[in-house]
Amino acid sequence: MNNKLPIIIAATVVVIIGVIIAAVVSGGGDSDSGDAGGRRDAPLAGQDPVAMLETAVSAVKVTSKTPSKAAISYDEIDAAIELPPIDTAYPVVAEPSRKDIIIEVWTSPEKGGTGVESWMRDMAEEFNGANQTVDGKSVGVRLRSISSGTQLDYIIPSVAVPDAISPSASFWADMLQAEGVRTECINPRIVGNVAGVLISKSTMDTLAQTYGTADIKAIVSATEAGTITAGYTNPFASTSGLNFLAAALYNYDSTNPLSEAAVSGFNAFQYNVPFVAFNTMQMRDAAENNTFTSMILEYQTYYNTPDLKNNYEFIPYGVRHDNPLYTIGNISEEKKSAVKLFNDYCMTDKAQKSASDYGFNQLDDYTSGIPATDGKTWLQIQKLWKKQKNATKPIAAVFVLDTSGSMAGEPLKLLKDSLTNSLKYINSSNYIGVISYGTDVNVDLPIAQFDINQQSYFQGAVDGLLANGTTATYSAVAKAVLMLNEFMETNPDVQPMIFLLSDGLSNGGATYNAVAPALEYYRIPVYTIGYNENIPELETIAALNEATCINATTDDVIYKLKNLFNANL
Repeated sequence: MNNKLPIIIAATVVVIIGVIIAAVVSGGGDSDSGDAGGRRDAPLAGQDPVAMLETAVSAVKVTSKTPSKAAISYDEIDAAIELPPIDTAYPVVAEPSRKDIIIEVWTSPEKGGTGVESWMRDMAEEFNGANQTVDGKSVGVRLRSISSGTQLDYIIPSVAVPDAISPSASFWADMLQAEGVRTECINPRIVGNVAGVLISKSTMDTLAQTYGTADIKAIVSATEAGTITAGYTNPFASTSGLNFLAAALYNYDSTNPLSEAAVSGFNAFQYNVPFVAFNTMQMRDAAENNTFTSMILEYQTYYNTPDLKNNYEFIPYGVRHDNPLYTIGNISEEKKSAVKLFNDYCMTDKAQKSASDYGFNQLDDYTSGIPATDGKTWLQIQKLWKKQKNATKPIAAVFVLDTSGSMAGEPLKLLKDSLTNSLKYINSSNYIGVISYGTDVNVDLPIAQFDINQQSYFQGAVDGLLANGTTATYSAVAKAVLMLNEFMETNPDVQPMIFLLSDGLSNGGATYNAVAPALEYYRIPVYTIGYNENIPELETIAALNEATCINATTDDVIYKLKNLFNANL
C-alpha cells in the first residue's frame, strides 16, 4: 500500500447526532429480532460460522502480545483541541453583505438545512435583503446550522460563541444557564414543534388493548416487558433523545427523575433497548430490519413524509420543541435590538404561514408531558444516562486498529491521540479488548472489565502501535468476533460490539466475502471510523449489522469518537 495521509470525511446532517430527521419504522417481529448480538435462529446456508471465521484468521499469523501498562491522564481535555473548527464543521448557511451590524445566530438543523428544513435559513436570507435597520444602521444575520447539543459544546467552554441561538427546545438554554452562561429569552416560541414516538398502526392497537391507551407510558412499559423495542438517539446531542430519556425517567417517578425508583425503572427499560443510535441513519437501518419497533422523531419531519403519515402513528411525548430564541452573553444593546428585529421578522403572518407550510406550528394543543425541569436537573439526567445506560447489560467491545504501512506518520498519531482522548468516555462497567493488524494480526489486549487496571493496559496498547505491512482487515475482524464469542461463553449477558479504525483498504489475509456471512450470522455490529481510502467498503461493513460509519475530517475525528463512545460505551 502507498503511504497516504488519510482524511476522515465530514459527517453530514447530524453531529453526533443532531436533531432527529426522517426515519422508517417496522412494526411487529419476535423479541429475538431485537438482539444487538448473538446467533440468529436461522441456519447459515449449511455453513459453519465458526469454521468460516477460523479459516479467515488462519490466513495470517496471529500473535498474542504481553500487555504493558502506561500512565493515564485524567486531566480535562482542552475543548479547543477536542472540537473541530467551527467554520470547517459548521459553515455559514446565510451571510449578509455590507451591513453595519451583523448578528451571528445558531439554529438547529430542522430550521437551517435545505428543502422543508430551511425555514430559518429562508428567513435570514430574506431579512438580509429587506434593508432592515437599527438606529439608522443596516442589519444582517449570519446563520449557522448546528444541532442543539453541539451548540452547548462550543458555547460553554467559549470555543465559539454566537450572539443568539435558536435550539429545538428551551431546556438547552436552561442547561447553559446552569453552567454559568448568561442567556436572555427573546421569544419562547418562534415556530412550534413536538417530539413523538412513531409506531405502526398494528402496534398502536396492541398497546391500546394491553395498557388501555397508547402513550409514552405504554411504550416505556412495553419496552420494559420486551414486547416492543424502543429506538432513540444520544441524549448529549439530540433534543429528541434527551427529551425521550427525561420522559422515560419521569414515567417511573413523576416528581423526581433522579430518584432511586426512576433509576431502577430506567435500568429495566434500558435492558431491552438494543442500542442507542449514533445518528438517524443508524436508527433508520435498525427500523428497516425490525430491530426497533418504535422510533422517535419530530412532528415536522412526520408531517413532511407521506409514507410515514399513511402507515404509522405519532405519539407525542415530553416537553414541546418550540424553537425559542435567546441572546448569549453580554452582547451590546445594539446587537440585542438587531436580534429582536430578526425575531419580529420571523413572527410576521407571512413568515409564520411559511413555517406552517414547512410542517411547523402543528399539534398546538399538545402541552408538556413532564413537569417543569431546571437546567441543573437536565444536566444530571445526561450524567445519569451515561453512568446507567449499560449498568444492567454492559458492552463487550474489541477495538480493531489498522497499523498497516499507509497509517505511518500523522495518520497513526491521529488514531492514537483520538483513542487516548476518548478513553475517558468509556464506562468502567464495560469490557474492552484491543487487536492491531497490518500483514499479521496482534491481540494486544484480551477482553476484560475496563477498570483502572484495564484502562492502563489499553493506553499501553495504544502507545505501542507501530505502522508497517499490508492490510489484513477481515482476518482481524474475524479474530475479534471469535474473541467476543469466547468471552460471551462465560459472560453471556453483555452486548458485543467491534470498533474498526481503518482506511478501508484490504490487500492481505481473508476477503470481505469470506467473513461477511459469519458477521451477519452473529449480529455483532462493527462501527467503522474511516480514513478516506475506501469509505464505501467501511460503510458496507458497518451496514451489515446496523452499525454506523464515521466519516470525519482530521480536524474533528476526536470529537466524533467522543460522541460515538458517549452513545455506545
